[in-house]
Amino acid sequence: MLPATGTTPAAPREAASALVSELRGIDWLHLLEAWGLRLLAAVAIFVAGRWLAQRLGNGLDRVMARAGVDPTLGGFLRNIAYAVMLVLVIMTALTALGVPTTSMFAILGAAGLAVGLALKDSLSNIASGVMLIVLRPFRTGDHVVAAGQEGTVLEVRVFQTRLRGLDHRVIILPNSEITTAPIINYSTLPQRRFDVSVGVGYEDDLHKARELLMRIARDEPLVLDEPAPVVRVLDLGESSVDLVLQAFAANDDFIEARSRVVEAVRNQLIGHGLSIPYPQRDLHVYHRDADGRPLSELLLRGVADDGDHRPRPPRG
Repeated sequence: MLPATGTTPAAPREAASALVSELRGIDWLHLLEAWGLRLLAAVAIFVAGRWLAQRLGNGLDRVMARAGVDPTLGGFLRNIAYAVMLVLVIMTALTALGVPTTSMFAILGAAGLAVGLALKDSLSNIASGVMLIVLRPFRTGDHVVAAGQEGTVLEVRVFQTRLRGLDHRVIILPNSEITTAPIINYSTLPQRRFDVSVGVGYEDDLHKARELLMRIARDEPLVLDEPAPVVRVLDLGESSVDLVLQAFAANDDFIEARSRVVEAVRNQLIGHGLSIPYPQRDLHVYHRDADGRPLSELLLRGVADDGDHRPRPPRG
């Protein structure tokens, strides 16, 4: 059955006519005046504010560079300042557009709190990184012990610090672990003390041993004259009298100087007739127990007694 002609095409025409009538009824000039100018003002504020924020960030970077601020800290502070200024520009543009910003500030505050709680460890590393850069307990190239790790500082970043260990491994430490542990900086002073402990026999000449250790320190060119080396009696051990040679060397020569002194101590002590005793233990063997019975009988009885108490047949 065919549809009635003339009825179906009329419905779209009526809808189109109604839409055109509604569009004609809108006061476009008033709408353009009300929202077009606001939108134009918001775009202008955003573009100008972003340009101004970039210029101020670059100016702040140059000012901190002239003031001698660390480049890592300078870049971090510049980014923070730029982000804050950009947020203010966006809020100003939204205000010019007629959007209420009070609720947006509340939403941003709640979102910032949630992000802060979720990223508390990262924020702790950032705060610790800023402290390390500002307070400067060490610099790039210093030989330090930080968070229980020893090495040379390669780079101090906002989140982490990189060290090169004595075995040339790269050690990456979170900044929060560094600031909560003692820091030893061997590069703060130009020299470093090393100790060489050695034991001599009780029957050896102690004065001769001390003079020999002092001579070894004075003859080694890598050992500094000031502060002067010194030899002290450290302890009376179980099998030796323990002496310690304390001497100073430059930071760059520390390992080599100690190695040479240790080798010379070993060779010189033996070459001059002094002994380096090994740990000894005296073992006393008793042949009878407290009742006077020979221990051999007890040992033989223990070997023969295997736990089997059943009567054994007589030997034929």
